[in-house]
Amino acid sequence: MINLLLFPILIPLLFAAILLFFPKNISLQRIISAAAAVATLISVLFLLLKVKADGVQAVTLGSWDAPFGITMVSDMLSVLLVLSATIITLFVIFYSMPTIGIDREKSFYYPAVLFLLVGVNGAFTTGDIFNLFVFFEVLLMASYMLIVHGGEKPQLRESIKYLLVNVISSALFVAAVAFLYSVTGTLNMADLAVKIPQIEETGILTVIAVMFLVVFGFKAAIFPLYFWLPGAYHAPPIPVLALFGALLTKVGVYAIIRTYTLFFTMNIAFTHELLGIIAILTILAGCIGALAYFDVKKIIIYNIIIAVGVILFGIAQMNEAGIEGALFYLVHDMLIKAALFFLVGIVAVIFGTSNLREMGGLMKTYPVLGWVYLIAAFGLAGIPPLSGFPGKLLIVQGGFEGPQFWGSIVVLATSLLVLLSAIRIFIYAFWGEPVKTVPLKKRSYYQMFVPAVILVGITVILGVGAELFMPLINGAGEVLLNPSIYIDAVLKE
Repeated sequence: MINLLLFPILIPLLFAAILLFFPKNISLQRIISAAAAVATLISVLFLLLKVKADGVQAVTLGSWDAPFGITMVSDMLSVLLVLSATIITLFVIFYSMPTIGIDREKSFYYPAVLFLLVGVNGAFTTGDIFNLFVFFEVLLMASYMLIVHGGEKPQLRESIKYLLVNVISSALFVAAVAFLYSVTGTLNMADLAVKIPQIEETGILTVIAVMFLVVFGFKAAIFPLYFWLPGAYHAPPIPVLALFGALLTKVGVYAIIRTYTLFFTMNIAFTHELLGIIAILTILAGCIGALAYFDVKKIIIYNIIIAVGVILFGIAQMNEAGIEGALFYLVHDMLIKAALFFLVGIVAVIFGTSNLREMGGLMKTYPVLGWVYLIAAFGLAGIPPLSGFPGKLLIVQGGFEGPQFWGSIVVLATSLLVLLSAIRIFIYAFWGEPVKTVPLKKRSYYQMFVPAVILVGITVILGVGAELFMPLINGAGEVLLNPSIYIDAVLKE
């Protein structure tokens, strides 16, 4: 029992509270928020080493033992996602400095970013289904502030839709938790995994499992519940879009992964087949959107939806290849989406628009930007040896080994559509006749470009060095495939 797993939640919480006291001091806001992200990153790295050496870490708050106390759990899946979220938040903070605007920086922007990280890291770490709801609400409250931050008309319009959808899904979440508690008498995830197999009436549990799929599906933007995402994510500025696109839907995906591998396994023939079908429909819906629009931000936004479908298809197979592929692809997608939003943000700033039809010829003035974007686009599509390839290959293998082999064919075919959607940006923005651009100071350009390059570099290392990274993914997959490891770590008293 160690408290180290609480540090990635407590450190950003403490620093965010400190930042609230001097919102107008921009220099201190920048320095302290960056320091908070760095300190959180260091604590996560120590936690990663601890989990790798000693296995699943669990701590129950207060003097109540599990399942009665509030339990926080950090296994390899949790710590990898917390690490990815913290890295992305750190680079978003650096990317925000030249781009977000002084007025926003003076209006509690950095505290909101750190509070969002608190909610995300807490959701990845909690071992209690009700506290998962609590951390969802923490990150949602921070996201409400960030989506309206600046008060522009499109932001205010889309924030109403975003708020209504999340209020409805939160109400459904509470109802689903109440139903689950009424049937099982517990909300501790490890205890649920013990008690659910003992319940003979699986019909009501299947209904509850589908309710949770709807709840988390709203957060993850699965078909047909993704309708709110393109408009809501398009409205805020690029740093906020990168933060949302990389993290928020992934919390919903994580919740589905955790519940559908740990305790909603009593009727796999129905629940996981349904999950697989919805995943394929999500991929197809995302592809249609990514090809339909000529807006650089919306093209990448619809690719978020595609990736959610790919990850959930791997999880639905419930075999080693599918699950490990989904986890690898999940980490890859968090990093590559942040990098791509950074890059298209630079392109949009240079041209003064996000409309592809009004772009062209950027290769002559910003050639390095073009080649870095091309590498990121290839990584997004899963071109070997980049980071999208190993995860997608394992997911396809898992589909062929499982009952939904037809889904693997769809995943392979749609990879070409993903590549086409990303290459369209490269062709329109970087080739063709040069068009008039907005003057951009070199310092501001490099302040935006360097975080993007580093993130792309991390994804390249992740792909080329996949063999070095796979033991961590194997450790994460082992806990999902053998829930007894998680259960014993939490309930060992």
